Amino acid sequence: MNANARVRLRLFASALVACAALPLGHAGYVHAKACLAQVLLERAWQHAQTDGRAARPWPWADTTPIARLRVARLGVERIVLEGDSGRTLAFGPGWAPSSARPGAPGVSVISAHRDTHFAFLRELRRGDDIVVESARGTRRYRVAALRVEDSRDGAVALRGDGDGLVLVTCWPFDAIAPGGPLRYVVSALPAIESPSGIADSPFRPRHDAIAQR
Repeated sequence: MNANARVRLRLFASALVACAALPLGHAGYVHAKACLAQVLLERAWQHAQTDGRAARPWPWADTTPIARLRVARLGVERIVLEGDSGRTLAFGPGWAPSSARPGAPGVSVISAHRDTHFAFLRELRRGDDIVVESARGTRRYRVAALRVEDSRDGAVALRGDGDGLVLVTCWPFDAIAPGGPLRYVVSALPAIESPSGIADSPFRPRHDAIAQR
């Protein structure tokens, strides 16, 4: 680890300690950790693009960045991590391994917490473009549906055939207590180039995995 990396890690650790002492307590700590983690994840992502190898964002990390998600209209960029365990989602959006890998054919499911990395989902509208960059290249999706589902009814899923992107978080966004059975689901279809510009894909995605966050 070079000197700059050690400095970043020390700053990261110091900031987390400071936030833990804030009057907001745990809530302040969670938000600071989420924001600062994305700084280190961005650095690891850039490193991976340079040498072509997955890079851990910090020495003890048990996950690596696998994609970058962008929503230009909202000025949003998020680094997506491999896996969707609670430990992973504490630091950033996570990809569900039971779904298609970001950038690959099929339906890719990405989840994150409603009060940090996926708080912006409440601002998405039908027709918004979502760009996903991965080792496979760049794919553009267009938001096709926004809905609330009850996880007690079974898998939070899209049905049909083709490619797609599913973003999932807990709902409602302003809930006082975390968790709960309701999920806010954003469904997006591939946007394809046409002579007149980008058009909606004729495909309908299918996914049978449970979206847990």
